[in-house]
Amino acid sequence: MTTKFPLLLGGIAALTLLAGCGSSTPEQPAADTAAVGTSSTAATQAPAEASAPAEVVTVSVEGMTGSSDKGEKQFNQCRACHSVKEGENRVGPSLHAIIGEKAAEVPNFKFSKAMQESGITWTEDKLYEYLEDPQKMVPGTTMIFPGIKDPQKRADVVAYIKAN
Repeated sequence: MTTKFPLLLGGIAALTLLAGCGSSTPEQPAADTAAVGTSSTAATQAPAEASAPAEVVTVSVEGMTGSSDKGEKQFNQCRACHSVKEGENRVGPSLHAIIGEKAAEVPNFKFSKAMQESGITWTEDKLYEYLEDPQKMVPGTTMIFPGIKDPQKRADVVAYIKAN
């Protein structure tokens, strides 16, 4: 059972506590670990994935309105391979600030030739389309994820990625 608590300790002590709380590895906090705090300093020092964005971000894609707070839960299936923390590549690249960026340009990540040659710029609409069936949109991509078929869940994930 993971204990949720306010970040009152601040600094390294809070990060150390969070990193070990319910986590299988020190560098990857458990997905259900939440950091709640009233101090802006504590909030900025907490790992990006340990706390929800301060403001709910919404996106409109193909008639769907996605919400970042709902998308955080949906993003849990993505966390095994992706992070929204800047510079934190895993099996897949970091998705931090990916909206508006060209595909295959995340630093320090080796992309498939198919992704490098895709010519994609990650808009909200393109990401929404890609997440439905990555292999269909970019044949030859190394992303083996079968996709998110539910349009609402996909819109929520796009909103969460945009918020982070």
